[in-house]
Amino acid sequence: MENTMQSSTSLPSAGKRKLLILALLFALPAAIAFILYASGWRPAVTANHGELVQPARPIGDVTLDTLDGQRRKFSELGKKWALIYFGSAHCLARCEQDLYKMRQVHLAQGKEAERIERVFVVTDATALDLLRYTLKDHPGMIVLVGPPAAVRQLAGQFSVPAGGALDGLDRIYLVDPLGNFMLHYPPDADASGMRKDLVRLLKVSQVG
Repeated sequence: MENTMQSSTSLPSAGKRKLLILALLFALPAAIAFILYASGWRPAVTANHGELVQPARPIGDVTLDTLDGQRRKFSELGKKWALIYFGSAHCLARCEQDLYKMRQVHLAQGKEAERIERVFVVTDATALDLLRYTLKDHPGMIVLVGPPAAVRQLAGQFSVPAGGALDGLDRIYLVDPLGNFMLHYPPDADASGMRKDLVRLLKVSQVG
């Protein structure tokens, strides 16, 4: 009788131990994640191929001109996803490669391409005739020129750890339809990675 009573009283304790172990197993991953987050650790690999701007940075409005002399506010570009490039009107080899990459990434979006625009901000307008010749291979690209102060004002808002947009970085910048600077790509960025980023963004986005 005594053994029976001991056995019956040990069962609840064993059950409690099992429940406690299960609870610890479920809580352990969350605890580890919290400790890693609190320590500042972040995963090195992210889903995007570009370099993320955290947090996304709203771009203040600047008024420039199109090549045909129309005044355009940066905020009025079209409320689309915008691939933006800063460069000289001379547009040498690296510039031409980046414009080609932007064009191919744009075209690769198929029917979604209408939600994207390509913007060339001219940082040195001393060779606009040469730029017009180059742009024959890039129909639909928006080209903005303006006083140096206005160009500097706009470019200053695209500064990244590598430097500013006027430092000859030859980077491609991505702005969302709400005017937020979200991603940027170095000159050696893979066009297929840029395409995948845009496919993902256009799929989940409810704007633009």
